[in-house]
Amino acid sequence: MKTDPHASRPRVDRKRSNAGKPAQAAASGRSPARPYIPAAARIEQVRQVLGELLQWTYPADAVLSHWFRAHKNVGGRDRNEIAEAVYDVLRNLRRYRQLAEIGQGAATRRLAVLGLAAIWPRETIDTALDEPERHWLDHVQRLDVGALSRAVRCSMPDWLDERLGRLDDPEALMQALNRPAPLDLRVNAFKTDREALLGQWRDGPESRWSPQPTPYSPWGIRIHGRPPVNRWHAFERGEFEVQDEGSQLLAALVAPKRGEMVIDYCAGAGGKTLQLGAMMRSTGRLYAFDVSAARLARAKPRFARSGLSNIIPVVISAGNDQRVRRLHGKAHRVLVDAPCSGLGTLRRNPDLKWRQHPDALGEMIEVQARILRQAAACVAPGGRLVYASCSLLPEENEQQVQAFLDENPDFTLLDVHDILGERCAIPDMDGSYLHLRPDLHGTDGFFAAVMQRAPKAAVPRQSADQAA
Repeated sequence: MKTDPHASRPRVDRKRSNAGKPAQAAASGRSPARPYIPAAARIEQVRQVLGELLQWTYPADAVLSHWFRAHKNVGGRDRNEIAEAVYDVLRNLRRYRQLAEIGQGAATRRLAVLGLAAIWPRETIDTALDEPERHWLDHVQRLDVGALSRAVRCSMPDWLDERLGRLDDPEALMQALNRPAPLDLRVNAFKTDREALLGQWRDGPESRWSPQPTPYSPWGIRIHGRPPVNRWHAFERGEFEVQDEGSQLLAALVAPKRGEMVIDYCAGAGGKTLQLGAMMRSTGRLYAFDVSAARLARAKPRFARSGLSNIIPVVISAGNDQRVRRLHGKAHRVLVDAPCSGLGTLRRNPDLKWRQHPDALGEMIEVQARILRQAAACVAPGGRLVYASCSLLPEENEQQVQAFLDENPDFTLLDVHDILGERCAIPDMDGSYLHLRPDLHGTDGFFAAVMQRAPKAAVPRQSADQAA
């Protein structure tokens, strides 16, 4: 099952910085510990990372983490800039590769130049280029991007351009997927509330990051920039977690109550589990299921920091698990944040569009259907089942839900607007499903459907004459 996509990136501050003004040093108010390295050295560092990453053996965050561990002399501010340039190349890879074909020399160097040109002033990068390279960069920066095909312009593989092209306003969607995501936080409602936390930050050093309430989630705070929030005192006290606003709304659809039995069937790194536990005020039983013992182990410190005592982590098997069978028909609420293509998270994980293959979607859809059937068996009569994904593709979303409803007539579809109500009212969203898009809502791409199991039929009481 999938990990939490919002916890999958290396801990690097990706705030944009100009040469000579490292983001981390500027944020802390301290002078740099050593001179900023020359532009030529930075180009070589980015080229090295790209050389490893573009083999597509491992995810981008894993490649960066491995490279940083192997180069311990690279400081924090340098890591930030390397990561920013690398992720810019991943977002624009198809277009950059076409532009790089025009020049001479190693293609990965030209990709590195383009990535750094997106975050550096031109005069800085020119100090590391020879005359032919400067002419090449002049030429590509003057090209009319609008004359390129949509797939190249938006840097999408053909298969994904075709799939996303079937959705409304596809170019706006693709362009939004190619922009870096903001940093969203979720307040731990078991320990504090959003107004109290924002009040503390307005008078503290956190104010420099302009924390603001998110527009839809009543628990969300949006930060401008990339501060090291894991070092903030409120984080150490367990008063907030990093979580995209769209992900926060999934828990609002589950809407657990105090004292209930709730299952987070694909708990992953535990972000939504923590939110559900806070909404339950640490009462009842909250099962965090996952097939990965390592993921649940990484989630345990988060559970401990939150102050919640009602979470029960359980490592389950992918097949017919005995511990799951014991809960059949008993849970009031079950959340299935299913493993999926993850294409709604391209703002954070741009390498997915190059590492994902359309042939793998068929297998993924079968896995989703199997998990949905297994989870549904745990729902009590009258209970609620929430199916969610961070995909934008109908075959992983609406079509998956409709196939389940066709096979399970005891479940009916509920309208998400009725559940979210005025507290989480979301514009530009039609139908009974939750559809979130980065171009319309400023969140990752999310889908969710809420289904309710029919109550157990009442057995008519027999009269004394009938019993006789």
